[in-house]
Amino acid sequence: MDAEQLTVTTDDGTRIAVTRRNSAGAPSSARAVVFLHAGVADRRAWTGVMDALRDDGLDLVAYDRRGYGDTAAAADPASFTHVSDLVAVLDELGLDRVLLVGNSMGGALALDTALLHPGRVGAALVIGSAVSGMTDDDTPFDWQLDPATAPLLQRAEDAAAPVDDRIAALAHLWLDGPAAPEGRVAGAPRELFVSMNRRILEVAAADGAGDAGVDAWTRLGEITVPVLCSWGDLDVPADVPFYVETARRLGQEPARVLAGVAHLPGLEKPGVVAQLVRDQLG
Repeated sequence: MDAEQLTVTTDDGTRIAVTRRNSAGAPSSARAVVFLHAGVADRRAWTGVMDALRDDGLDLVAYDRRGYGDTAAAADPASFTHVSDLVAVLDELGLDRVLLVGNSMGGALALDTALLHPGRVGAALVIGSAVSGMTDDDTPFDWQLDPATAPLLQRAEDAAAPVDDRIAALAHLWLDGPAAPEGRVAGAPRELFVSMNRRILEVAAADGAGDAGVDAWTRLGEITVPVLCSWGDLDVPADVPFYVETARRLGQEPARVLAGVAHLPGLEKPGVVAQLVRDQLG
């Protein structure tokens, strides 16, 4: 069936925008997959992956966190947690145990939820994942920017710069990959990236809003649900050692390195991510 556009209202009255697609012929007991977007995206970034899975008999859900897409930012950044919002979405949609698929900050949310509500998480797939509490203080490596990434990050974070310039830097950094040619990813994916990030910069939600206060970085070994880690080989070089270390601390199956993609594989090559979802469900 076609995707449904829904709204889940939280206890404080916030209206969370949700897209839900029950695949053709899927029973009400279909396995559920909930997609959690990156900090440079919104729920629309998962449209291609959901399309690729439309005939797999799955219940597919993506939603906008507060301050992204069609969900308003919180007036008080400390008044909620993204974990509690995720649980509210699961409860409203009648979803018990789900596969969480998280990209970047969405991956951090998936890992936090696996620690705080393991009964609601059947498994997780994290892609280029952040981790709450992540630091290089307890690692043998340091986070050091390479010559390609540093100027792009500076341009992207310059609040005084024109919005179009900031978005161009963000697209080169996260969509193309900092060491790849600018414009490597073109057409509809790039247009969607621009649209999503124009909205993000317009809303300008506070950094750290919705933090659940979980030091997941030191607790990854406590996660017992199956977690598959993956990342693109064109992602920011300084971040890759952290992805490797995340997989090591989880101590589960080997990570998957995705060839020829950067930080947003679901936007760039949705079929590749759809296959990872199938693998993790299998």
